[in-house]
Amino acid sequence: MSTQHRIGFIGVGLMGHGMAKNLVEKGWHVTVLGHRNRAPVDDLVQRGATEAKDVAGLVAASDIVFICVTGTPEVEDLVHRAGGILASCRAGQIIVDTSTCQPGPTVKIAEAFAAKSVRFVDAPLTRTPVEAEQGRLNTLVGSDPATFAELEPVLRGFSENIFHVGGVGAGHTLKLINNFVVIGSVSLWADALVACAKLGVAPAELVKLLGVGAINSAMLQNVAGGAAQGDFSRAKFALKNAAKDVRYFAQAMADVQAAGVVTAAVNQSLNQALALGFGADDKLIGSIIEAQAALNNVTLPPQA
Repeated sequence: MSTQHRIGFIGVGLMGHGMAKNLVEKGWHVTVLGHRNRAPVDDLVQRGATEAKDVAGLVAASDIVFICVTGTPEVEDLVHRAGGILASCRAGQIIVDTSTCQPGPTVKIAEAFAAKSVRFVDAPLTRTPVEAEQGRLNTLVGSDPATFAELEPVLRGFSENIFHVGGVGAGHTLKLINNFVVIGSVSLWADALVACAKLGVAPAELVKLLGVGAINSAMLQNVAGGAAQGDFSRAKFALKNAAKDVRYFAQAMADVQAAGVVTAAVNQSLNQALALGFGADDKLIGSIIEAQAALNNVTLPPQA
């Protein structure tokens, strides 16, 4: 497979490496930005990608530029810094932000690019680095219909499911809502598993019961099932990034004056976990449950 589009990729970390790898292996000419972690960059170059030394060089070599970084501050820096994407872009290019960001700033960035006849698209992702390597991500696209039609064949290079969810900003909005539901579920399971430990019921029995009911899911089995056995690392989603996503969601709700009792509670569960020292890079979303157990002076599984 091949395409006339030349692809630039900024952010080849846990998610970005798999995405860029799939594009290279499926025939696109891909340029990646050098990074302090050389392993993913070197791997992609060995597979056929080209390395750019700076943002300006990557943008010059690309028709479509993908961004896959942590959040809004990182995207704004890449866009607005001296020699950044906005300063280096040219009319007709498409910039695709696959990060999880705040919708308001996304719309403002799109307006800045539109003034230079460049299209900015938000296309955040769901699933994990495992599916990124397999080319099986879910991608939520915020763009006009014509731009979506042009991008879709490229997105198919690393996506199993693609959703065109509205105009610019809609992708990031839906991603935050999705992540709130997922992270909120973990906060709920944290209370429930700790309740088991405090009230003398084996947490694993609750997971078994939920597993044959209407709310069974892979997330339940990985996160709650792992936690019930003392393993908080099965879902590869950093707790500090989960906290950032819920904070973005809470801010979006506040911006439109939307009432949400559960929003505040889930946000507090993340703040609590961070305050208890679970914000290190190696602490994953399952540590919401680990933190709740620590707060209540119980272990999972409970000690005999």
